[in-house]
Amino acid sequence: MNWIVTSILALAAALAPCANACTSMVVSARASASGRPLLWKHRDSSGDMNFVEHTAATDSTHAFSALYNGGDSLLLDAWTGVNDAGFAIMNTASYNLAPDTAILRDREGAIMSVALCKCASVDDFAELLGKLPRPMGVQANFGVIDANGGAAFFETHDHGFTRFDAGDTAEGVLIRTNFSVSGNDGKGMGYIRYAAAEHLAAEAISKGNITPRLLTEKLSRSFYHSLLSHDFENDTCRYVVDQDFIPRRSSVASVVIEGCEAGRPLSEATMWTVIGYPPAGHVVAATASYVPDELRPTLPGHTSRAAIENEYLRKKIFPIEAGSGQRYIDMRALREINRQQRKLSLQAYERKNKR
Repeated sequence: MNWIVTSILALAAALAPCANACTSMVVSARASASGRPLLWKHRDSSGDMNFVEHTAATDSTHAFSALYNGGDSLLLDAWTGVNDAGFAIMNTASYNLAPDTAILRDREGAIMSVALCKCASVDDFAELLGKLPRPMGVQANFGVIDANGGAAFFETHDHGFTRFDAGDTAEGVLIRTNFSVSGNDGKGMGYIRYAAAEHLAAEAISKGNITPRLLTEKLSRSFYHSLLSHDFENDTCRYVVDQDFIPRRSSVASVVIEGCEAGRPLSEATMWTVIGYPPAGHVVAATASYVPDELRPTLPGHTSRAAIENEYLRKKIFPIEAGSGQRYIDMRALREINRQQRKLSLQAYERKNKR
């Protein structure tokens, strides 16, 4: 196997944090308002204080920008990213695939780093998965898009994978949380969040006009509870239990990668990034070749300015620290902070669209 693949996987194997809940979507070009495929990951993780960094190309690898956990100074584990070929990737943990091995696990971030280095297409990623040594040490739904119009999920376990192409569906859209369609029925996690994502995006899906703004500014900020059929942001209650919403206390980023339209420059792929707890953050645009300083690891501890600022606001939303108080959202603070940050995001989208 190529030495780059082997070395990245070996270095990352012992350092990956435990996986948590995520909500995600793969959108084909025909289901997108811009005619460009979309890849959305609302990330939950024990690895917080995230940042985005750029890696330059070499003679045998692509240049790319990716999201990392704070402290990952060696850039070992990419958790979503896009490269200079227009290939993009992310994942959600899956809890209903074959049990992972006892000696090798949590290698999803390392595999995504390899994919960003080496892959230019969805088919390239399928080939990479086919060649990785078994057991792979993963239990994940990998979402990928490319500049050729490819958009797919790969439900992947230690010894194999099942591919689902968004273009094969009637709507051109695939949603995943923390279970796999190919996995054990009734097992896994994230069914209530899955239903919430379906509900919140239903109109846009039916009209084929899904946008990055819908995903970061509606789904990643929503306090609609699908089991209760109730939107708590529009309620008057002061405190709400943090349970089964798309944004959770453990949410550390929301990223939408807007791919390339067929025939257009690969440089147009945009990584719309909210660092930290999404209701307390706002969108900043990066590309495969450029990352704004506020997203980059410019502070001690190898973290970003955006993550530090977000943490300050998140503490206002979760102000109770004693006992089980950390499980309660102060909706009064949430509503105001969410409103202010959404306004900043909409301004960022407008600035980008005017260029």
